[in-house]
Amino acid sequence: MENTKYAVGLDIGTTKIVAMIGRENDYGKIEILGIGKSKSLGVHRGVVNNITQTIQSIQQAVQESESASGLKINDCVVGIAGQHIRSLQHSDYITRPDSEEVISEDDLDKLCNQVYKLVMLPGEEIIHVLPQEYKVDGQAEIKEPIGMYGGRLEANFHVVVGQVSSIRNIGRCVKSSGLDLAGITLEPLAAANAVLSQEEKEAGVALIDIGGGTTDLAIFKDGIIRHTAVIPFGGNVVTEDIKEGCSIIEKQAELLKIKFGSAWPGENKDNEIVSIPGLRGREPKEITLKNLSKIIHARVVEIIEQVYMEIKNYGHEDQKKKLIAGIVLTGGGSQLKHLKQLVEYITGMDTRIGYPNEHLAGDSDTEIASPVYATAVGLVMNAIQQQQKNAPRQPGNQSKKEAQETKQEEQPNDYNQTEPQSTESKRERKSFLEKWSEKLKDFLDNAE
Repeated sequence: MENTKYAVGLDIGTTKIVAMIGRENDYGKIEILGIGKSKSLGVHRGVVNNITQTIQSIQQAVQESESASGLKINDCVVGIAGQHIRSLQHSDYITRPDSEEVISEDDLDKLCNQVYKLVMLPGEEIIHVLPQEYKVDGQAEIKEPIGMYGGRLEANFHVVVGQVSSIRNIGRCVKSSGLDLAGITLEPLAAANAVLSQEEKEAGVALIDIGGGTTDLAIFKDGIIRHTAVIPFGGNVVTEDIKEGCSIIEKQAELLKIKFGSAWPGENKDNEIVSIPGLRGREPKEITLKNLSKIIHARVVEIIEQVYMEIKNYGHEDQKKKLIAGIVLTGGGSQLKHLKQLVEYITGMDTRIGYPNEHLAGDSDTEIASPVYATAVGLVMNAIQQQQKNAPRQPGNQSKKEAQETKQEEQPNDYNQTEPQSTESKRERKSFLEKWSEKLKDFLDNAE
């Protein structure tokens, strides 16, 4: 795959698997070249529980996007979510041997690597280490300490932790589908990249991505990610409740939810009835829309309340941590009628539905600009960013901006020795995940 040409995002969800091919156009927007989706059969609540079926679903999605675009997919950036993901806040510090020297990239690297040595629960591993603010010799609220003098460098970190086996299973499925793993990203972060504006991240915003099996939350304030959580409920439990409550099959329950479902019971009149064909010669069933929306309402309220509890845990009620931009809803579940109004009613926060169209080229298909594809678009953006970062390693393939970055590092010909540190400081947090991806790739290669 030519590095400058196109990038691929693979969203392995509970209800669907999406393979999306895109490239950056001359205006910095994402042009989607092909999209393939398949029903996700081997994934439950974001966790792979059937390797063979997941591989088949990935291959089907990849083939579909290849035939739609006429391109060959070799590698992809994969999103991970699932109920095994949790996050924690951690503070750490290093004492620098020479306070007369300015703080460099190496010092930040050393500090972040120290966080990776935290002792986790058995079977867990750190996925992301996201620096919040730094402190230099007690001086707080420093966003960029590089170039400053100081002996003691401290930082607060947002640490995302996941189950090693679950992540390796996803890696195994991708490799067995004939693809290389170009990188791994937390899905709420990918969705946030696709649907949130920089102003919202600065003001404070909670992104709620309602998928089929899980609801992902990412909270930003002052342009920095502050909190992430995965709630193990999504659109599928709503469908399950309709199936049980109305005694119908799952396919019919899903259609009912999409066509007639509403999160607000007061909207429907008592005499509004929908008739569902009976099974094999049985009488048709009649269901009142009021009952249907009562079933949906009960479950959706439960999901929103759990998310709101996470927002409160972050400290939204504290004046300094207030989320001024409110809530952005995205994902397939966000398309439920009157959900926006219900979220506003329960949380008292401004709410909008997030569409990934801000970063897409103007002539993109309207279907792609749907909240359903927010994570996939975010993963493609992430894949393009990674390619651009790796591009300077090929001589003669360097943009102006990258040339400046290289100059700043004062080691233009030393890529091989300094690979882990050769990224721009502001993108520091990505580089650690890349290292971790490398480790996972090695593990999978050795396991074969």
